[in-house]
Amino acid sequence: MTHKTLKPSGLDRRDFLRSSAAIGALYLAGLPAFAQGGTEVTIADIGVGDPGGDWSRFSDATGNSVNMVSIGNAPAAIINQLLAGGGLQTFDIVNIVGGMQKPLAEAELIQKIDRSKLPNLKTNTYIDTYLAKGTPGFDFIGFDGELYGVPTVLQADSFAYLPDETGELDSYGALFDPKFRGYVSIEDNYTTAGQKTALYLKANGLAEIADPSDMTEGELKTVIDFLIEKKKEGQFRVIWSSFEQAVNLLVSKEVHVMDCWEPMVFVANSQGANVRYAAPREGYLMWAMAAYIVNNPERSAEQTEAAYSLLNFMLGPWYGAKITGLRGYMTNPTAPQFAKDNGDLFSAEDASKIAAIDSGVQERFAVGGTWQNRWPTNVDLYEEEWQRFKAS
Repeated sequence: MTHKTLKPSGLDRRDFLRSSAAIGALYLAGLPAFAQGGTEVTIADIGVGDPGGDWSRFSDATGNSVNMVSIGNAPAAIINQLLAGGGLQTFDIVNIVGGMQKPLAEAELIQKIDRSKLPNLKTNTYIDTYLAKGTPGFDFIGFDGELYGVPTVLQADSFAYLPDETGELDSYGALFDPKFRGYVSIEDNYTTAGQKTALYLKANGLAEIADPSDMTEGELKTVIDFLIEKKKEGQFRVIWSSFEQAVNLLVSKEVHVMDCWEPMVFVANSQGANVRYAAPREGYLMWAMAAYIVNNPERSAEQTEAAYSLLNFMLGPWYGAKITGLRGYMTNPTAPQFAKDNGDLFSAEDASKIAAIDSGVQERFAVGGTWQNRWPTNVDLYEEEWQRFKAS
């Protein structure tokens, strides 16, 4: 995939903003009135931040274009991409699961967020509710008390299953149940599959684990030993590593129970499958997306302004409603009402769906579980132990 960043074309912003139609477009998109035009913003995304390929509302309002490219979600891979893969010079924004501020900020790979450039932050009450300073949620967007990540979505994950093959399921125990042996898949990611396993073992009294999100050496070894035992028994058909692979496994019915992200369920069902996302009695893996501004010292002020304009758009009502409907994520509190009020953009059925998803994710957060930890205290040990699991 080609990565490129274009310099501003010189479009006169003042002339553009003189148009009342442009002002209306800015309001609709949720953009600040100082957006700079004529620049391409390159955003690296893990596959869930794309509003169906339609960035026209952002482009029409600002004159800027969006170049979305793919990036992996594994912590080490992200750092390597920025350091050695050219991402520092190529990407303006990296939109990934948050919690990566510590290593990225300490390596000076990302910039602190200037709140004054993001008017839509002021209307996002979900930040105070779920991501406030002093709470586990803040670890997904902040570091040393400073904001580094823009929270574009919030979610609470579990696992998917095919009810026609398995019946109703309400526990992570389904991932390890012998009756589904050979029809289970888990993600190649210790911060998801590993942490859900720890939550399952702790909640069911099968292991002494103080905090599934930040395990000691002994606790982690217990979890990995358990997974290795299940792997050797043939429990896991495959360890999936890409969005498309996971969807195909569900649609083909090659896998009946899968540790995965909810958008995969949406896509699989759109292709004719009957897949459900579980409400496990042990609770959920809670997390937030964070969009980081890459610390490219050669980026112009105009390019940085365009990047902020895109981030503000992604905090806006149209983008939020679109992503909620497409992916099943909670985005921002303005999205459900916007969808309801704009029947020319969202059908009544879609608006109802968006409202239901939004309230449903809030209910999951009320149930609780464990906040995903993308950079645990013993991160090197986590990496080593996960490789031990994969090599077994």
